[in-house]
Amino acid sequence: MKDKALRALIVDDDFYCRSYLQEILHPYAYCDIAVNGDEAIFAFRRAWSENKPYDLICLDLVMPEIDGHKALREIRAIEKEMGLAKDKQVKIIITTVLDNSKETHDAFFLGGATSFLVKPIDENMLLAELRKLGIIEASPQTT
Repeated sequence: MKDKALRALIVDDDFYCRSYLQEILHPYAYCDIAVNGDEAIFAFRRAWSENKPYDLICLDLVMPEIDGHKALREIRAIEKEMGLAKDKQVKIIITTVLDNSKETHDAFFLGGATSFLVKPIDENMLLAELRKLGIIEASPQTT
C-alpha cells in the first residue's frame, strides 16, 4: 500500500496516548483525533458521509462522555444499518489500560472489536498487529 493511503481515527482522552499513537501511525495513515466516544461516533459518521471511511480506529475504553464500549457498539450498529459485510467493517483496535478478561470479553464478543492491545502501547506490537490484520504491508522505509 502507498504511504498515507489509509485513514485512521485515534480515540483517547489522554493527550500523551493520542500523540504517541499519531506518531506511530503517521507514516502509514492520515490520522484524525477524537477525545471521547461521542466525538468518535460523530467522526465515523462524517467520514462515511464524505465517502472517506476509516480503515482503522484505535479506541480507548475508559473515557468521559461516551466510553469506548458504547462507542464501539454504536459504530458497529451504524455499519449494520449500512448493510456492511463483516469484511468491509472498520478494523477497531481497543487500546486500554484495562487488562482483564471481562473487558476483553465485552470488547470482542459484545462490542465487535477486531483486536485488543494493553497500554502502554508498544510501537512494534502495534505495527505487528496492523500487519496481521492486513492494514499495512511493510514499514514505510522498506520498498
